Amino acid sequence: MSISQEQASWFSQAFQQMVGNIDQVVLGKQHIVRLGLTCLLSEGHLLLEDYPGTGKTQLARAIAATVQGSSSRIQFTPDLLPSDVTGVTIYDEHTKKFDFHQGPVFATIVLADEINRASPKTQSALLEVMEEGRVTVDGTSHEVGRPFMVVATQNPIEQAGTYRLPEAQLDRFLMKTSLGYPDHEATVAVLADSARRDRTRGLRPVVTAKVVSDMAQLADQVHIDAAILAYVSRIAEATRRHSNIRLGLSVRGCLAFVRCAKTWAAGQGRTHVVPDDIKALAEPIMSHRLLLTAEAEFAGVRTSDVIAKVLGEVAPPTERVA
Repeated sequence: MSISQEQASWFSQAFQQMVGNIDQVVLGKQHIVRLGLTCLLSEGHLLLEDYPGTGKTQLARAIAATVQGSSSRIQFTPDLLPSDVTGVTIYDEHTKKFDFHQGPVFATIVLADEINRASPKTQSALLEVMEEGRVTVDGTSHEVGRPFMVVATQNPIEQAGTYRLPEAQLDRFLMKTSLGYPDHEATVAVLADSARRDRTRGLRPVVTAKVVSDMAQLADQVHIDAAILAYVSRIAEATRRHSNIRLGLSVRGCLAFVRCAKTWAAGQGRTHVVPDDIKALAEPIMSHRLLLTAEAEFAGVRTSDVIAKVLGEVAPPTERVA
């Protein structure tokens, strides 16, 4: 069953309302906001690699407030334990039973701040719930609910004492992007409103969690032609053959392309995916999945340059497959 034009128009209208609401808090970053919402509606997770003080926490809180959900923040440190993330079972002397006390991962939007500062064991605890949507403690599973999205951050500076996420775990993030510093006008606007300590306070929801789930189901129904699927496959094959890449795009990465492209198209009121959707999402989807060779890194080659070159070499489809 395919999405109708009427449904696509409703989806686009709701999407624009969500973007406009978050734009009140995260000024001048509409494209990043769109990527974050696309990630949420594609039921994926977002990795932000950015400098301190660029608004990562505000973005996570604004998304949670917009979808009438809860938010939590986990500050990852080397001594953080898996139970500090997922929760723990505690014996109650009055009831003579073990009660499960939920950890901060039980929220609509979870901000995992500086995830690379925690031990691999703690990182794995978070990545497990990202993949499965539930926490298992003492043999009992606990659902985290829907919608659910982890916004993890990494600091590109001060790498001493950090634990780099393995490529297999990075692949579990649907997208990777960065907010960057705001432009001059946005900075002046933030400074003029310096009396507001928390810009998300007072932000009203524009949709409910139920609507988010409905939008996610609608996005799955967006049509993607076989020619577009072949285009994604050719891009993946090109990355695996590229001389500067030693780890190309995985099948999971190709699936991420398809899922996000459908949501991106619906957000623009279309019932079908076009090649420009794939191009627009190429960097946030591939930047953390491609691993450059040592020679390329030494030569100063950037992943973004390689992605641009691959897109230039792989011709997009010009006709639909009958």
